[in-house]
Amino acid sequence: MTSRLFAICFNATRPSDLARFWSGVLGWESADGPDGDVAILSAGAAGFRIRFLPSQEPKIGRNRAHFDLTSASPEEQQRTVARALELGGRHIDVGQRPEDGHVVLADPDGNEFCVIEAGNTFLAGTGVIGALACDGSQEVGYFWSEALRWPLVWDQDRETAIQSPDGGTKITWGGPPVAPKKGTNRLYLELALPAGADREAEVDRLVSLGATRTGTGGDSGNGALLLDPDGNEFSVRGPR
Repeated sequence: MTSRLFAICFNATRPSDLARFWSGVLGWESADGPDGDVAILSAGAAGFRIRFLPSQEPKIGRNRAHFDLTSASPEEQQRTVARALELGGRHIDVGQRPEDGHVVLADPDGNEFCVIEAGNTFLAGTGVIGALACDGSQEVGYFWSEALRWPLVWDQDRETAIQSPDGGTKITWGGPPVAPKKGTNRLYLELALPAGADREAEVDRLVSLGATRTGTGGDSGNGALLLDPDGNEFSVRGPR
């Protein structure tokens, strides 16, 4: 049985504060994490939660992944930006051009995210988190398509994107050049297996697709920690 995307995890210096920020920005509700940690969950059917895990590792450079938040209108984009700033976010410059319609911000822990302008057809119908936008190769896009069994919804000019067959948030990779990885990623994917599944068999499947074992453990002792073909950490929890 294939594991599913259970959570997008943030390594955070102040997990509770960061959870409050993202709960306020997204309108998501607090939820009990699987290990007593801080988590938020969509009131609808987003299909995954966001977990905030304690970490004191300093941020080194830009994250390899960030959220692209959607807007139904220019007014909604302005409201989202204003709400984020009110909750402790800030404007940052990552080289965006004055004519670009999206707004680039950082959350209180320095994690970058974008508030996309209205009318973006690629993100239409995805929900408030339109995409988890990643710095990554075409190969890693193919890996995650097979790992999650999510179809490719974009594969052009070495850029890739996948989306669950049920819709919702897309995961995208921008293609080369891919910046060298520096330290442990602050954002990473956590997979979970359905009841009755064999975790070791699933880990073997992921390794056959191009993942690398790093040992067992991770944040809770209940997960196998692996690296995808671009060296990004991800974990596989036991059946849930």
